[in-house]
Amino acid sequence: MGFQEANFKCVCAIDNNASAILTYQNNFQDHIGQSDITENVPLPVADVIIGGPPCQGFSSAGMRRTDDKRNSLVRVFSELVARQKPSAFVFENVEGFLTSSNGDRVFDLLDPLIESGYHIHLRKINAANYGIPQHRKRVLAIGGLGWDPVFPEPTHMAFGAPGAAKAHRHLPPCPTLAHALDGLPTPAERPPGVPQGHYTRQPSEIDLKRIQLLQPGQTMKDLPDELWHDSYRRRAYRRVMDGTPTERRGGAPFGLRRLYSDQPSKAITSGAISEFIHPTEDRFLTLRECARIQTFPDSFVFIGNVAECTIQIGNAVPPRLAEIVASGLKESLLSNPACTYAQGKLLTFIPTVSSGKSPALRALCERVEARYLAELHYIEKEQLTLWH
Repeated sequence: MGFQEANFKCVCAIDNNASAILTYQNNFQDHIGQSDITENVPLPVADVIIGGPPCQGFSSAGMRRTDDKRNSLVRVFSELVARQKPSAFVFENVEGFLTSSNGDRVFDLLDPLIESGYHIHLRKINAANYGIPQHRKRVLAIGGLGWDPVFPEPTHMAFGAPGAAKAHRHLPPCPTLAHALDGLPTPAERPPGVPQGHYTRQPSEIDLKRIQLLQPGQTMKDLPDELWHDSYRRRAYRRVMDGTPTERRGGAPFGLRRLYSDQPSKAITSGAISEFIHPTEDRFLTLRECARIQTFPDSFVFIGNVAECTIQIGNAVPPRLAEIVASGLKESLLSNPACTYAQGKLLTFIPTVSSGKSPALRALCERVEARYLAELHYIEKEQLTLWH
């Protein structure tokens, strides 16, 4: 959607999820096929290849599995781009991509592409810095074949999360949850709702008790122990008591969270409709509210059951963010000469804007410097360190 809004013409799409394909066909042209993706999949000639290999193997929202077969699709993506040699590519993934498998997935992505002549920016961003009403940290890679693409500059200052407001203070604040939900009517009591997906699910008696006790910003840990979900209790204790390996622990649990109306939302995931509570009403968010936070227009219709729709919404790149990336890429494509097959290089590598780094991230930075510093020949090492 974002690339289409930037006047790109999408000529081919591939997925192996049946409900996602039906949603695509319902909202776009019928040029999507259902298939597993390999580096040998036939593709038409195109100026840009865009993709996001499934993130479930990386996401900190769940238990990381370094042996997840879906992780290998990163290498498949890079080999496919290297074979097709489009003028540009865009890659998107969750922030856990950077340190998964000790950082090996970063090299799965970069090695084939740099060897093929691509000039690449690889950066972690917060979607809130691009006007998206949620804190959504993601990794973006943008590459040009023999030319330097422009990485889009932030348009907004993020706030409402630790350290978020330290960067880009000169920019206007990003939209809030209230901005995202503005104009929606009272949700219907049963599906499909108007607009589609804007209906409530009656919470259970104990969930309603939990919801009524939570104030904006509070989570399940602020409730009495007897009201904790069993799954929350197990996960909270597992992190410190059962010796679960660090890479399998997942993120810090919160179980339920009442959102602030005057701040950006937390990141929308496939669990949002059972975890995120409306800031002023005693209910969970609706599917349409989640789609609004993801910047989907109300005219966009999701096909599938509740679980399938929540996965589609939670896994999506916010269309407004995609449009910003696409618009910048279009300008780069129109202003640059024809592709040349010069040596590839890593133009920038910004895995965090924080001054501190975890041991895993620090180790990755050292490996990136060691492998790609030759390609970064026009950047002083001190500047590269600052970018970290």
